[in-house]
Amino acid sequence: MSLTIITTGDGSHSLRNEALNETYHSVHGAVQESVHVFIRNGLEHRLQDSHDEPLSVFEVGFGTGLNALLTVHYALENAVLLSYTSIEAFPVPEEIWRTLNYASTEEAQKKFYSLHEVPWETEQPIVASFRLRKMHTTLENVILPASSFDVIYFDAFAPNKQPDLWTLPILEKVAALLKPGGVFVTYCAKGQLKRDLKSLGLTTETLSGPPGKKEMVRATRAVAG
Repeated sequence: MSLTIITTGDGSHSLRNEALNETYHSVHGAVQESVHVFIRNGLEHRLQDSHDEPLSVFEVGFGTGLNALLTVHYALENAVLLSYTSIEAFPVPEEIWRTLNYASTEEAQKKFYSLHEVPWETEQPIVASFRLRKMHTTLENVILPASSFDVIYFDAFAPNKQPDLWTLPILEKVAALLKPGGVFVTYCAKGQLKRDLKSLGLTTETLSGPPGKKEMVRATRAVAG
């Protein structure tokens, strides 16, 4: 896998997968995209309603570890207990993730390194309020209990780059992982995606996107009764 580090519009790094000619984050700003899509419109939104503790998050695409790091920061700043499960088929090599500029302090850098260094397939504490389970597998092959997550960060490559991950059967598999009241968020706002999510019984919203992108999508599983 050929990866190139790039600097995005907000000064934060991302990676370009040269084989796919696709970046891991928005070129307009990696951090601001992740905060807008996954933290504010996913995690923070879900926390406004009643929920179990720890709140459970499932991330499709660990990638650079940016979403996980931002979620750790959120957990610490807001005294929230979080359980975070992330899958990745093609882990970013250490010589690359060690050079990414997501941490602004030495302490944040230690947390970022810990996210990458913890063993795969085991749940490990990163801080007292945040436990991480990384799974080295694909979305097609992963096996997880139904109705087990409060928030799903769907951060796969775009549909025109990884179409197999945006099919109705895959979306059905992912939607089944949501608890009642759980939310699915993604940067993508394709019409077919919204139609598929609605066909699965999810309440689907088109929201304002991060800088440089007009729209994003959030879908919610109904609360029983």
